[in-house]
Amino acid sequence: MKKFTLIMICLIMSTSLFAAGANEEAPDSAPQATDKLVVYSPNSDGLLNATIPAFEAMYDVKVEVISAGTGEVFKRLQGEAHSPYADVVFGGAYATYMINEELFEPYTSVNNGNIIDIYQNTTGFITPYVLDGSLILVNKSLIGDIEINGYKDLLNPALKGKIVSANPTASSSAYAHLTNMLNAIGKGDYQNEEAWDFVQALFSNTVVIGSSSSVWKGVRDGEYTVGLSYEDPSVQLVRDGADVKVIYMEEGVVFLPAGSGVVKGAKNIVNAKRFIDFITSAEIQNIYGTTITNRPVMAKVATPEYMVNISDINIIAEDMEYVYQNKAALQDKFKDIFVDIQGQ
Repeated sequence: MKKFTLIMICLIMSTSLFAAGANEEAPDSAPQATDKLVVYSPNSDGLLNATIPAFEAMYDVKVEVISAGTGEVFKRLQGEAHSPYADVVFGGAYATYMINEELFEPYTSVNNGNIIDIYQNTTGFITPYVLDGSLILVNKSLIGDIEINGYKDLLNPALKGKIVSANPTASSSAYAHLTNMLNAIGKGDYQNEEAWDFVQALFSNTVVIGSSSSVWKGVRDGEYTVGLSYEDPSVQLVRDGADVKVIYMEEGVVFLPAGSGVVKGAKNIVNAKRFIDFITSAEIQNIYGTTITNRPVMAKVATPEYMVNISDINIIAEDMEYVYQNKAALQDKFKDIFVDIQGQ
């Protein structure tokens, strides 16, 4: 681990242009840089280990990381709104940031123009840095000669009871799959009746279980042939040599960005803004693209052999505000359909 961290630090520090920007002296009237940064984060150890030590080395600062789930992070931020302890939030669903705008300083990364167009910071305060998308996970030993290229192939009667999904009314990744298929089949219309008829047909073929982790574990362990899963754990299985393959739906794949932002009233605001620039720099994005299973937000970055390059995937944009604002209604409509399926 020490060797890996040293390699990352050397790679980043070799980029003189990026480093030069770190050494610019601020005007007397501007906030002065400190030697500390406090980060609240729901991120995995892998993502933190690929980021924090390199940032500390680049700027000679000590980073305090407080790890907690997204809900706990934002609850703590709300409680500390008048005297924040955190300087930056690193991770969490985009929609959660959208309803907590008052907790963040306006800031746009200097690297925003290098981010894939549909994921650039248009809010003025949320900076995306990695993406996670819905996909179909297939057990290679069990699938036989059945060909799967997208959602429509899952209507095959031979797959009835062999497909698994978490419940879209309880799981965020399953809800993302629901809105992905409504978007893809309905051509951007989340109320399209043909799309909802498709949802009913697909879930008539599908076993619904409790959690998203049980989905990829069930496919990995051979309990199910196909799973409606998401990229991070699925690609980890591929990387680790599990007997599975991932399918990016030909109808279209939604990738959702993880958010980051500078906390309003941050005591170490110079370092907070540096951190936002750091996680969106080409150097760190390439590290994300080659060492972890979170997908970078830059298109022109290296991709490891176990991950499909984003340029080879049919990406479709999601109306994130609509999907968030109408979450309860969409989940209720699914619930009615699922009750109907159960009664058949």
